[in-house]
Formats: sequence, structure tokens, C-alpha cells
Amino acid sequence: MDAAEQRWRRGRLEWLVFVGLALASLLASTWLAASYGVRQAAEGLRSQANGSVTLDVAVLRSELDKQRTLAFVLSRDPDVIATLGTPDTAHLAAMNTKLEALNAGTRSAVIYLIDKSATAIASSNWQASTSFVGTNYLFRPYFTVAVSDGQADHFALGTVSQRPGLYVARRVEGPTGFLGVIVLKVEFFNVEADWHQSGADVYVTDPRGIVLLTSVPEWRFRTQTPIPDADKEKIRASLQFGDVPLALMPLQRSEQAIPGSDFVTVPGSGLHLASESDVPTTDWRLHLLEPAGEALSAGAATMRATAFGIVGSGLVLLGILLLRRQRAIERTAALTEAQVELERRVAERTQDLRLSNARLSAEIDERQKVEAKLQVARDELAQANRLAVLGQVTAGLAHEVNQPVAAIRSFADNAITFLDRSEPSPARKNMATIAGLTEKIADIIAQLRRFSRKATGELGPVSVKEALDGALLLVGIRARRQNAVVTVPEVADTLQVMANRVRLEQVLVNLLQNALEALEGRAHQAIGIDVAEDAGLVRLTVSDNGPGMAPEVAANLFTPFVTTKPRGVGLGLAISRDIVEELGGRLEVTSEPAKGCRFVITLRGAP
Repeated sequence: MDAAEQRWRRGRLEWLVFVGLALASLLASTWLAASYGVRQAAEGLRSQANGSVTLDVAVLRSELDKQRTLAFVLSRDPDVIATLGTPDTAHLAAMNTKLEALNAGTRSAVIYLIDKSATAIASSNWQASTSFVGTNYLFRPYFTVAVSDGQADHFALGTVSQRPGLYVARRVEGPTGFLGVIVLKVEFFNVEADWHQSGADVYVTDPRGIVLLTSVPEWRFRTQTPIPDADKEKIRASLQFGDVPLALMPLQRSEQAIPGSDFVTVPGSGLHLASESDVPTTDWRLHLLEPAGEALSAGAATMRATAFGIVGSGLVLLGILLLRRQRAIERTAALTEAQVELERRVAERTQDLRLSNARLSAEIDERQKVEAKLQVARDELAQANRLAVLGQVTAGLAHEVNQPVAAIRSFADNAITFLDRSEPSPARKNMATIAGLTEKIADIIAQLRRFSRKATGELGPVSVKEALDGALLLVGIRARRQNAVVTVPEVADTLQVMANRVRLEQVLVNLLQNALEALEGRAHQAIGIDVAEDAGLVRLTVSDNGPGMAPEVAANLFTPFVTTKPRGVGLGLAISRDIVEELGGRLEVTSEPAKGCRFVITLRGAP
């Protein structure tokens, strides 16, 4: 078994162990997270249910207090007292009308007045077929309790209407003592409807655990705990709940693994959270069953997904690290094997590299020699271009020098004559004129010598004004012969560029010479020179009003041996562009047929 197969088997075993541990940790973490999610959801449901119970109790108490207040006010009402004291036809008719009006404005089911004999003498439903007027209520506990205690609350099923409700009774006292009892029956169907709309199952029980009010009609008069048969018979005999069987509530304590014992299962609607609270001022207890199945499942699912995401991400990261580790081991082994092979190959190639290095060194030396020769050739070509230009202007300069020489001869002869006549003053003037002419000749010769001298490669600050003056001195004679007008701007003596004066003058002379050749033979010849400074750059522009050139010619104008002149060789502009680029600038041309040419030299300004 070689080393590669051993590494493969070891890596396969590591992956099997990792996958097993990953699955186990993933299952354990999702189970624990689901349990935690269920507990969190249960706490949230409890908080929500407590708030709902408090609100439902407050609503129920508000309804009870309102009806009790109305019963109390009616027990003190003068009309009620007068009716019980004098129950004649007029008082009874007025009381029936008053009770009917009051009942219409409240949420009570019926209001009726009972005399000492427990017989109803007036009622809000006096006109209905189910009128309470004339009915004796001695059998109702609320009458006897109200007579003895002054007030009574009794929940029962109506013997006439067969509708459940709370009977609120208050004793009525007159000047002579006990006169009767005022009774309000309160039905809670609207409250139960509001409970039903909330989505939770709500019901109210009495101390015996019998359901009095409920949002689920099927649960009314069911019991939370079993009631002995003897007690059931007594309840039925009292007619409090009619002949209902008083069956148990269909609720079962949840057997699911949920913390707390407040979860129940309702047949047909699943798991619910059970909350309860006493109803103040009564002996009732309000119960609320909040649906819990979806909330618990959602809490478990959320935490399970979160745990799966976190643990899964961690396992993926560990898997990546394991993969990288195995790959690193493979790379290390491969590198070790490759290193041995590399050392062998290095030993074989070392000699080849030595030979190649020797050949490359020879080629580099040869290339450096060729580049040196090329630079020398460029310098010699530029020098030849200067000498060629100098040859073109020599004839004109000879004429320019001959004039002051002839003048010098004439002024010298005149000076001798004035001296012979003993007239020193005119002779002195002639000698001063001769001195000025010799200075002019010296300037021309100095410019010729400077222009013909071979330029060095050094760059430095060069006055733009001096470079323009030197170039115009060389081409000015030809311009005057051609009657060409050269427009030169006022240039400050302090304006300088980074250049070599000889090379810059050579470029300017080439451009001016080309402009004069393009204008030769035209009626109106104009050459414009412009100098502009912008953001550390200086632009020198030479333009003419010559015939111009086509765009395709202008595009190749700086290519060697491309020319528009019949006797030209096409090197002047190519050399000029090379010179400007060596000075760190650029030379550009724009031209259109019949609109002349415009050459722009852009150089760096001297600091």
C-alpha cells in the first residue's frame, strides 16, 4: 500500500466520523431549540392571555356595575316608591311606560317591580305576550334574599323566556318600611358575542363550577367537575337552570411535553392555553382558552430553523476546514514529492540556465550597443537637419551681412575725409555707426555658430522670448523676401520652459521654414506665433494661412519620409517631434484643406 492510498483511507475515515457527529449534533441542537422555542412561545401566550383575561373581566365588571347602579337608583326612585305605596291604575300605567323607556336605553333584558307578596305589578315587557306582570316570584331566591339583605344577584334560566341571565334585585323602602323589590334581568349575549369575535374560548363559572356565560353556546350549564346526583336534583328542583343534564366540560389536560399544567385540549380545535381570574364583586370566575397549537408550532419551527442555520453553518465551516486540512496534507505531500523531483530537474536545468544567461547577457550588451548607435544616429540626423536648415538660410544671411560690410567701408572712407579736413565730430559719428554695424554682424554670426553647434542632451530653463528671437533671426530674411508677415506676441522675459535652447530653436526654425514653403507664391502670406501658459504648461503655436492638407495626410505627417513638398525628404517634422518628446513635451498638428496648418508645441514650464 503506497502513501497516496494510505492518505485516501485516512481521509475517508475522517469524513465518516465527521458526518456521524454532524448529524448527531444537528438533531440534538434542533430538538433542544424546538423545546426552547415552545417554552418561549408558551410564555408569550401566557402574557397575551393574562392581558386578555384582565380586559374581559374589566368589560364584564363594567356591565355588572352599570346594571347594579341602575337597580340601586330605581330602588330610590320616588315614582317606584309611589307606585308600590299606591298601586292604582294610573301609577301602574305610568310605571310600565317608564320601565319600558328605561329598558330601551340600557342593555338590560327586562326591568320589573315586585310588591310585598312577590307578585310583579309593573314590567318593561308589560305589552309583550311574555309579560311578567301578575307572575309570583316567591320561588326565586333573589326575592327572599333581597328582602332580607337589601340586595341580591342570582343567575338563572328565565321560566318564561327560557333565556339565561343575571337577576339583580334591590329592596325598595318607603316611609312605612318595606314596600317591594325592583329587579333587572341582565343578558350577556352581546358580551359573549364580543368574546367569540376575539378568537379565544371564554366562559364564566359559579362556585360550583357550572358554566353561566360562554362564547361557545354548547358549553352553557356544563360543569368543570362532576356534581353528585343528589345536588343535581336540588338544582333542577330550583328551576335555576331548567332541566339541563349538567354534563362535564369537553376539556382534557394536555399530555404533550409542554412546561406547565395550564394547557388543555379542546375536541375539534386542538391545544389551548387555559387562564382564569376572579370577577370582582361576584363569586364568579372567568376562564379563557387561548388557541396555542399554531403559536407553539411556529415558535418551535422558528427556533428549530435558527438552530439548524447556526449549527448547520458551523458544521459547514468545520467541513470546509476539514476539507482544507486534507487538501493541505495532500498539497504538503505533493510538494514534498515535487520538491524531490524539482531538485533533480533543477540540477539538470542549472547548466542550461547558465548557458542561456550567458547568451542573454551577450544579447543585452549587443542591444545596448545598438541603442547607443541609434542615439548617436539620431543626434547626427538632428545635427544634419540643423546644418541643412543652416544651408538654406546661409544665402540670405550673406546678403544680410554684405549690406553692413559695404556700409562700414563707406563710413570708414568718409571718416578719413573728415579727419583730413580736421573735422573730428562727423568722423566720430561715422566711427560710432561702424561700431553698431559690427555688433549687428557679430549677433548674426553668434546665432549661426550657436545654431550650427551640436546640442547636448541636458535640459534646463530656457527663455521663450530668446528662443523665438533666435529662430526669427534665422528665418526673418526669407520672410522679408517673400513679403510674409510674421506676427509675434509680446512675451515676458521671465517666461521659461524646461528644454534645450539649441534643440528648441531647431524645432521652431523647422516649423517656420515649413510655413514659409507652404506660403511661397501666395498673394497674402501670414504666419502667426502664439504663446499661452496654463496649469504649469506652456504652448507655442505656429500657424499659417497656407493651403493646408487633407486629414489623412495630417495623420501621417510625423512619419519619417512622408512629405507634401516635391523636393522634401520627410524627415524635418519627424525629427522635430522626436526632439520635443525628448524635451518631455508633445508636438501636434491640426489642418483642413484651404484653411492652413496649425502646429502646437506643449512643454513643461520651468519652476
